[in-house]
Amino acid sequence: MIRIGDYNTLEIIRETEQGIYLSDADDNEVLLPNRYVPEAFQIWDEIEVFVYLDNEERPVAVTDKPYVTRDDFALLRCNQVTQHGAFLDWGMVKELFCPFQEQAFKMKAGGWYLIYCYLDEETDRLVASSKTNQFLDNKELTVQQFDEVDLIVSHPSDLGMNVIVNKMHLGLIFSEDIFKDLSVGDKLKGFVKKVRNDNKLDIVLGKIGYRKIEPNADLVMQYLEDSSDGFLGLNDKSNPEDIKRELQMSKKTFKKAIGTLYRQRLIVIEDDGIRLVD
Repeated sequence: MIRIGDYNTLEIIRETEQGIYLSDADDNEVLLPNRYVPEAFQIWDEIEVFVYLDNEERPVAVTDKPYVTRDDFALLRCNQVTQHGAFLDWGMVKELFCPFQEQAFKMKAGGWYLIYCYLDEETDRLVASSKTNQFLDNKELTVQQFDEVDLIVSHPSDLGMNVIVNKMHLGLIFSEDIFKDLSVGDKLKGFVKKVRNDNKLDIVLGKIGYRKIEPNADLVMQYLEDSSDGFLGLNDKSNPEDIKRELQMSKKTFKKAIGTLYRQRLIVIEDDGIRLVD
């Protein structure tokens, strides 16, 4: 099946005055116009092309590289706004259409907008939507705490900056964890700092240090984060049996773990326990 809005590897099956026809394994055909035909080719050669609908709504193959493909996100410039909607520059001859009902805010010519490109099932046309949250789902997460993830900066909030996680989930970088300028559409790496009970994701940009150095510190840190006051009534002077009963680890392992957290300045050690640093 030839996938509209995506790259397809197809076989050259015949040459015509208009260009060369390509076919997939199911004998579906699409035209590669003359302007895109390579100088040297042979029948049955394979070629990678991008397929979309031309101005007459016919499938056409091109060798141009669009700025976004189907089922993906990108920051695009609005070229014009008409009575029908906005038309975005996505690197192709035919502009990408964004209907008014799919605009989070009314688009203006010259503006840049983060969009999701998808295939409209009613018209079989590729369209854009700047209402990107509707294409994200946190009900069933595919990530867990401390995972490295791919991020796309989505939009600011009162708490920090919303980000798209692995092109699937919505996450948040809190203001106190932002140490460099972030702009909508930026693509970068990050880490899952915490998965909340409602499946909301807390994201940080820098690697979480204690995770890399001391795995057992994870358990202690998780306990502290889950407690209401960020306090654990154990320290390096505690009875080994109390430590084992509370955390299921030896006193030696516990001392190494809290030593790591202390050196990372993530906790303070008090007379009656340890406490998260604010």
